[in-house]
Amino acid sequence: MTLLRVAHLTKDFGGLRAVSDLSFDLAEGELLGLIGPNGAGKTTAFNLMAGSIAPSAGTVELSGENIVGLRPHAVVRRGIARTFQIVKPFRKLAVLENVALAAFLHEPNRARAEANAARILETVNLNGKHGSLASDLTLGEQKRLEIARALATRPKLLFLDEPMGGLNPAEIDHACELVMRIRDGGVTVILIEHHMKAIMRIADRVIVLHHGVKIADAAPQEIVRHPDVIKAYLGERGV
Repeated sequence: MTLLRVAHLTKDFGGLRAVSDLSFDLAEGELLGLIGPNGAGKTTAFNLMAGSIAPSAGTVELSGENIVGLRPHAVVRRGIARTFQIVKPFRKLAVLENVALAAFLHEPNRARAEANAARILETVNLNGKHGSLASDLTLGEQKRLEIARALATRPKLLFLDEPMGGLNPAEIDHACELVMRIRDGGVTVILIEHHMKAIMRIADRVIVLHHGVKIADAAPQEIVRHPDVIKAYLGERGV
């Protein structure tokens, strides 16, 4: 069943077209990778789909409803959550408080919101950090906190913006396992990522953007052999 349908999505910033006529369908339970060179329009596409900015043209449908024009909080209520490439925790609040704040979206009772937050922190392997300030976490831990806050909003669809950026190889392995656990738990996932080995390992399908244009949409094994992708992004050495 189709969860997300993006049709002819376009965004112009003055004379610059950041995203051009982007269309794709995403099935429930799918794990989609969104890749491309820096400046390809990946994060702009995320911002458009999440309601952070308005498109110049096109539609975004979630479960058959056109969500273009809705404010970001309304989009979250309908089941889309996201993380950011640059982590943005509430740095002077404890880890548990960061996640509980997001849980208040659906759970107004503080005790139950904190209990939900504690369960999610266990899912992302931060169960020993409840009382730590967000500012005291490592980068890898802050990225997991970012994911925990998104999960606390009970999303159907989760956008992950470079969840493995800046991590060491062991942390990348753990991040891959976490993303797959989230998908196996019933959340559909789209992730922007530059670590191609990670994309090859976890993605069901990959879309490649270049100068805002979709140049490929296929299984990871086909993407790494696609001549346009090699030319625009991977280079002759490939993965």
